Amino acid sequence: MAKYYVGCGQTELVLESESIESAALAVMDRVLVPHLWIYDDPGLSDRDCLEHLMLEALLHLPTEILVSEIGFGGRDQISIPLPDTIQQWHNFMVGMREIFTEAGLERSVAVLAGSEVIAEATSVRRLPR
Repeated sequence: MAKYYVGCGQTELVLESESIESAALAVMDRVLVPHLWIYDDPGLSDRDCLEHLMLEALLHLPTEILVSEIGFGGRDQISIPLPDTIQQWHNFMVGMREIFTEAGLERSVAVLAGSEVIAEATSVRRLPR
């Protein structure tokens, strides 16, 4: 696995990953974890969830994820479109929710983020902006 320097807005990660795309997905996971609660809301369709993520990205993130094997701002830097990566992350979360349902697990998708996010997701009813 290669070492990648990945940046999206104010979030920067240095990580080992199998591909540039999976490195971009890792930074998206870090950025979008606070929004996992939307996948547990039975009143939101898959489309509603995706629209929520895209709106959040439009308001708070740049339009691209920058990935390099040299360093942040390296001459080999590659730009990955943010909407494509959000779509991949969304598909992954929908898939996880379906796996939990098919397995008969009464689990919040927020379990993927850890206990702090679960507590926040289950304590107050939240609405998409």
